[in-house]
Amino acid sequence: MKLDLFNRQWIDIVFEGRNKAYGAYQLRQENQKTSVRSLIIGAIVFGLAVSAPLIISLLPDMSKNDEVLDQKIVTVKLPPKEMPKDLPPPPPPPPKVDQVKFVKPVVAKTDEIVEEPPKIVEIKDKKLGDETIKGDPDAPLTIEPVGNGPSQVVEEDNSIYNTAGIEVKPDFPGGMAKFYSFIQRTFQPVEDENFPGGRVFVSFVVEKDGSLTDIKVLRDAGYGTGKEAERVLRKCPKWVPGEQNGKKVRVLYSLPIVFPKSE
Repeated sequence: MKLDLFNRQWIDIVFEGRNKAYGAYQLRQENQKTSVRSLIIGAIVFGLAVSAPLIISLLPDMSKNDEVLDQKIVTVKLPPKEMPKDLPPPPPPPPKVDQVKFVKPVVAKTDEIVEEPPKIVEIKDKKLGDETIKGDPDAPLTIEPVGNGPSQVVEEDNSIYNTAGIEVKPDFPGGMAKFYSFIQRTFQPVEDENFPGGRVFVSFVVEKDGSLTDIKVLRDAGYGTGKEAERVLRKCPKWVPGEQNGKKVRVLYSLPIVFPKSE
């Protein structure tokens, strides 16, 4: 029989008939684990010993920081601030003007009045303040300079806007239903029996005061309907004008007017 030393059976053969509770038997049983553990620990220790110089070279050099900390802080004295020369003298204080103390009106009983308010004659051409001050009659009269406001004149906006981009569109008083009702009452029917009826497309400008100007016929239905549409629009009451940025503006408006078939 060939004996395999790497097999644990030889341990049982050696300790056959002997006291296995003895420590030597237990050591033989764990010999393989102990050898592997020792090999791993030895490899780790050997690796650390070999790589120690490389690890030390990668650590930052703290000696430079120590040199920086050893430097002394030097206080730098700045030159004194030079005051500008030839400064103009400060303006003199304004002269005193006559001032009358303003007493706030309070409803009170007659016996509780401590101080009567000044009369209108006393406060004429005088300032109102918290106390009464006597002005200097000999002080020179000073006039405050006029402010530098915008010198440009604000021009009136007379441009014509389109209904698509206007904030508040113009409208007929009472709505468009009232407008078409006015058209039906005002227009004269076409007397030609051959008139089949049709639509007249018109455009006009609603002015800032609501009146209609620049009336144009864009498409005519014939039989004099274009001229009749212009005549009716010239008699139209004023509209509610359109608005842009809170101001009334001129707006171009277009709409169709339907003429019924002659009966």
